[in-house]
Amino acid sequence: MSRVGKAPVYFKDKVKVSVNGSIVKVENGKFAKVIELKPIVRASVEDGKVVLTRENDEPQTRAFHGLFRALIQNAVTGMDQGWSKTLILNGVGYRANVAGKKLELNLGYSHPISYDIPDGIEMKVEKQTTLQITGYDRELVGQVAAKIRSFRPPEPFLGKGIRYEDEHIRRKAGKSAGK
Repeated sequence: MSRVGKAPVYFKDKVKVSVNGSIVKVENGKFAKVIELKPIVRASVEDGKVVLTRENDEPQTRAFHGLFRALIQNAVTGMDQGWSKTLILNGVGYRANVAGKKLELNLGYSHPISYDIPDGIEMKVEKQTTLQITGYDRELVGQVAAKIRSFRPPEPFLGKGIRYEDEHIRRKAGKSAGK
């Protein structure tokens, strides 16, 4: 058995999980996430947990078994607690501002960058240089954070740019004086 796949996914009362053939639907009051399984992996809901089984023991089937269990676990966790990423803006004059469904970024370019916040994502700016991205879908939260980081990735000499809160930037030495 797959070590990841054989563990059941437990969920609380406020999260509702339903299985219809090869489609697993995880929902809470406001949001819903649909996961479509491969035919070789089957899911069943039994008293507060989701159990996944597979048809055979081939390596690809075992891989899908663990993958779909992790996807369902991420959906259940997102509906229960939500997912979050924090971005730090390093640089003189670098700041962020949320106005409605738009994120305005000043990153040292000649113009501000405007980013439309997708549905299901909430952004909160603290101290103008810290951006908190939260949502129910782990994949979407990570994708939005990566897109915002790509507007000005951190550079290794001065460390300026947008970085994740837990990211460490390896610094390089600058030019050394002549002999």
